[in-house]
Amino acid sequence: MGRKSAVDRLPDDIKAYIHGQLADGRMTLDELISDLQTRWPDEAEAGELPSRSAVGRYGQKLERRLSAIRASTEAAKIIHAQAGDREDARSGALTAMIQSELFESIMALQEVDDEDMTPGDRVDLLSKAAKNIATLTRSSVALKRYQDEAEERARARLIAEQREKLDELGRTGEVDQEVLDKVIKAAYGL
Repeated sequence: MGRKSAVDRLPDDIKAYIHGQLADGRMTLDELISDLQTRWPDEAEAGELPSRSAVGRYGQKLERRLSAIRASTEAAKIIHAQAGDREDARSGALTAMIQSELFESIMALQEVDDEDMTPGDRVDLLSKAAKNIATLTRSSVALKRYQDEAEERARARLIAEQREKLDELGRTGEVDQEVLDKVIKAAYGL
């Protein structure tokens, strides 16, 4: 595999500072590099601070992650607003997003040059992906089962409520019991 980025190799305090400044987005790369050199002059003098291009690459990677998180959060909000969540629609949406991400990761893995990764590394990554896919599949099956059961409970509750209302009509005499029995048999097979 490729080596860690220059930013990832920094001490935690410097890396966290860079991360925060990039996420905040108030400084240009040149301003950030100048700020780093001012805050950590010993590291700057020793050549241990990352270059402008290294910080730029790290910032692009960070922005992709943040964009994905924002998109997932927005999707969850929309799903919650539209579906409530009686049937656990958010979990279904999350599962679908993870499945998409795993698929894209596997596709990217296939495109990696053989020089960048040994066959053993590739097998390890595929093994981990397969394990995660199996877990995700079990989760998806359990979610579908839960959704089916929730739907069945809702249907049974609705039928019970309607049956009670129809029975009430029969008790009050508003509808002839014989007619009511025919309606119930036709509608519910009861």
